[in-house]
Amino acid sequence: MDGGGLSLVMLCLGMFASCNCAQDNGGATTAVYIVTLKHVPTSHYYGELRVQQHRSKHNGSDGMSRFDHPSNKLRKDWNNGSYISSAHDSLLRRILKGEKYLKVYSYHYVINGFAVLVTPQQADKLSRCKEVSNVVLDFSVRTATTHTPQFLGLPQGAWAQDGGFEMAGEGIVIGFIDTGIDPTHPSFSDNMPTKPYPVPKHFSGICEVTRDFPAGSCNRKLIGARHFAASAITRGIFNATQDYASPSDGDGHGTHTASIAAGNYGIEVVVSGHHFGNASGMAPRSHIAVYKALYKSFGGFAADVVAAIDQAAVDGVDIISLSITPNRRPPGIATFFNPIDMALLSAVKAGIFVVQAAGNTGPSPKSVASFSPWIFTVGAAAHDRVYSNSVLLGNNITIPGVGLAPGTVNGSMYTLVSAIHALNNTAAVNDIYVSECQDSRNFNRGVVQGNILICSYSIRFVLGLSTIKQALETAKTLSAAGVVFYMDPYVIGFQLNPIPMSIPGVVIPSLDDSKVFLRYYNSSLLKDEATKKIIKFGGVASIGGIEANFILSAPKIMYYSARGPDPEDSLLDNVDILKPNIVAPGNSIWAAWSFRGTDSIEFIGESFAMMSGTSMAAPHVAGLAALIKQRFPFFAPSAIGSALSTTASLLDRNGGPIMAQHAYANPDLNKFPATPFDMGSGFVNATAALDPGLVFYSSYEDYISFLCGINGSSPVVLNYTGESCGVSTIAAVNINLPSITISKLNRSAVVQRTITNVDRNETYRVGWSAPYGVSVQVTPTQFFIASREKQVLSVAFSATMNSSFASYGRIGLFGTTQGRVVNIPLSVIIKISYNTTGG
Repeated sequence: MDGGGLSLVMLCLGMFASCNCAQDNGGATTAVYIVTLKHVPTSHYYGELRVQQHRSKHNGSDGMSRFDHPSNKLRKDWNNGSYISSAHDSLLRRILKGEKYLKVYSYHYVINGFAVLVTPQQADKLSRCKEVSNVVLDFSVRTATTHTPQFLGLPQGAWAQDGGFEMAGEGIVIGFIDTGIDPTHPSFSDNMPTKPYPVPKHFSGICEVTRDFPAGSCNRKLIGARHFAASAITRGIFNATQDYASPSDGDGHGTHTASIAAGNYGIEVVVSGHHFGNASGMAPRSHIAVYKALYKSFGGFAADVVAAIDQAAVDGVDIISLSITPNRRPPGIATFFNPIDMALLSAVKAGIFVVQAAGNTGPSPKSVASFSPWIFTVGAAAHDRVYSNSVLLGNNITIPGVGLAPGTVNGSMYTLVSAIHALNNTAAVNDIYVSECQDSRNFNRGVVQGNILICSYSIRFVLGLSTIKQALETAKTLSAAGVVFYMDPYVIGFQLNPIPMSIPGVVIPSLDDSKVFLRYYNSSLLKDEATKKIIKFGGVASIGGIEANFILSAPKIMYYSARGPDPEDSLLDNVDILKPNIVAPGNSIWAAWSFRGTDSIEFIGESFAMMSGTSMAAPHVAGLAALIKQRFPFFAPSAIGSALSTTASLLDRNGGPIMAQHAYANPDLNKFPATPFDMGSGFVNATAALDPGLVFYSSYEDYISFLCGINGSSPVVLNYTGESCGVSTIAAVNINLPSITISKLNRSAVVQRTITNVDRNETYRVGWSAPYGVSVQVTPTQFFIASREKQVLSVAFSATMNSSFASYGRIGLFGTTQGRVVNIPLSVIIKISYNTTGG
């Protein structure tokens, strides 16, 4: 769609929203509903084609399958979707004849259905139509690097195995459903004159052209870009001047995540005039397709996200990266039955690997916001580089702090002056926030000039009402030699990221250290005994300046990373599926930043930003999945997830167990060894994942059988997928996942797993450690497996005690020739060894 056509659609939607959203058909309130029809979506046919062609290619019957070069005519028909869209229009006209409504989207590929703005009464009419399967109210969603390639061992490991960074991810397209992208950033340039860089033939996406995203924004690196906001527009909340009706990133989050996964190699990181090395994505040779469905001012809505997933699947992406989570746990009989997860199930059937952030609602149990077994869920861990700063007091006490800032000149000592002791005569006497240094007009320049200004860091900074950037402007206007921020006692447990500062500065994040600092300052003041006025500022200090330190106690699971067990429903019943699947670097991650980005006030106007969250962890895995897909083009999505899971690291750089923070306040004082509900299978191991040896395959049919096994799910499965539930179903514990989770072990259970050898012939020994309160027996204890053959493992569990506390173990498969180790985490929650009410 060209810019003019897009503007016309937006104008029409906006007019409808302003005229009809509040009242329609007698004053009834309207809302957006997602409607699915009983006829199966196109992806189910194309998914079969992709799977069949993959098998043909894997068996060597065809050197180049239609999976690699799908029919252009077939894709054009699906992309146009005119027949399906017309059918949706006809259905709406027939059911809602003569009534007002607005079709927001027609979904052509992963869901056969549409999003429509109607009243609840009209939604009820639709739900009773024989062609309609399901009607769901739209819901909101939210958003949930220079050193991490080295920390993950890419330069000497995964990259080196396939030709270096120049080849890493070549031919793979990663689709990002996020806040858009800054196409002008050098991380997304295709300026590679010495090496061909063709757009993959299996990709058919386009780039929108708008005033904010002009012609030429896309290239051979950034090969697709669209935006989806119709659901937001119908609500009248879309702000075109702030959110941009284009793929342009007005937030920064989408630019950041895209560059983590697929940004170019060796891009210099300069922030506030300081150099922080060179940045690279995990798969710097891969291609980027952007599907903007989230926005700075309001987040996003499921109807727009589903439209983005639908388009990404039509376009032919290989991987979808979602650094977003729902704002609430989906209602209904199970968390899996929501439009986003079901759309992603169709994408997986079509051969697309799906990565999603776990959410930032940790460390409480069952806080994970990514639920389904076909989605690869990623938690956040810290890597080994930490930035530190400090202030050295005149009494020779050094106080640690944070701040990406230079030190004072030559380590010289400067006089300390508190903001509240440098007020001029015009300062507002009753301004209780004056100590935050937000307005230079409040201060006496003669008192501050050449000295270190002391400012308070209050809850207003956390809320964005005050900013460090403005305090630094105040200090510069007053010609201060530097700034020290002490922590207000009402800011409890808030965790600070390093903050860029253009002048010497430091934030003291600890309340106790802030007390030590203020005690020294106040004790050094010389006051007139009669007037109590300050005669001399006696305290002095120097600011040390930024230092990058590398620690051995990494990785560690961050307190905010959402945790398992995986909740099956709104009652928080546990399901026998391990979540998260894995953890990856997500804390203090340098990556590209949009020149329009406003998500982080401190990085406005910068080309790079340091961010933290599971949003940063997920694209690390998406990029590494591209390397696996490049190495093993025949791998199904489940095989890619298996390779990442079974090879994950269990130990930190010290050789000890990975630790997990379990408290928001003082998290490093509340660390315990990480469990599978903290870290899934472990911390991602990029190099080992390219050589997994054995993989666990699970299919679309397995997922349908699992969904059919949920009590009362048959009509819901039919509604969403068009699949009828048969007699045969699969319990969650029996899905062929690379982990075993049992939420309730009633005396005993036998679980089977089937593994496939994707490498050379090998003999494996089997070892295991049993969860506390459980005995485990695995058979066979040793096996030979030929290349491309399968082996069934039978795991017998028996409860040896009654307990409601989760316990954990692990099965290890040890290759005797090539030294591979395949890890399978075991988790058992409730254990019942005998009937407490029986005789």
